Amino acid sequence: MPGRDAFFNLMRENGFVLRKRKTRKTTNSRHHFRKFEHLIIGFEPTTPNQLWVSDITYLETVDGTCYLSLVTDACSHKIVGWAVGETLEALHPVAALRMALEGLNGKMPSGLIHHSDRGVQYCCNQYVQILQDNNVSISMTQSGDPLENAIAERINGILKGEWLNDLRLKNLDDCQKELTRIITFYNDKRPHMSVDMQTPSLAHTVAKKFKSRWKKNAKEPQAVEKKDLLCKTQGVCWFTITHCSNQL
Repeated sequence: MPGRDAFFNLMRENGFVLRKRKTRKTTNSRHHFRKFEHLIIGFEPTTPNQLWVSDITYLETVDGTCYLSLVTDACSHKIVGWAVGETLEALHPVAALRMALEGLNGKMPSGLIHHSDRGVQYCCNQYVQILQDNNVSISMTQSGDPLENAIAERINGILKGEWLNDLRLKNLDDCQKELTRIITFYNDKRPHMSVDMQTPSLAHTVAKKFKSRWKKNAKEPQAVEKKDLLCKTQGVCWFTITHCSNQL
């Protein structure tokens, strides 16, 4: 019977030990720009285009790190804007925001809130000006707690956990190509429990309140319940949905 170290060496030699993934910081909130208040404590969107959530995540490629900026509708869970680049410059979140706004086809909803962390990309003059020019209310997290931007974090986890982490991405062009494919599938093919097993794109066209799966307390929705569900969509593939009580 091998000892612990010999056992782990044997596992490692045969490729059964997962490599520790690198972590990279994408949020720099130590800057001189204005930081906005948290406006959505206890707020539950009932129709699309009431609340957009934004976040940045990183993707490792053979040539280096790329950064994915996402804007997601909190009610339908549709990714309404995205952009990927090789730096953390604000131009990429700005591009994702412009895509989301263009998707409205000139029909700006009243009362739309944009929620993000307090990173410099979301606080910079250009990003804030675009939101203000379109009469979008600005909401930001007040701490580094991921639960303060839980929907955006959850979407990041789905994209990376179900698709991106299994790909060997070569470079920025490869990221762009794969993300186009994956986000299209996520929006148009993948059903979500949070929107009554509809796809985000379909849910985004429905002006209705979906059954609440949020767990509320005095401060924030809490992610406390998880369960796996195997789903099959149009004979394309099997995947696992993790049910998070404040998201999916």
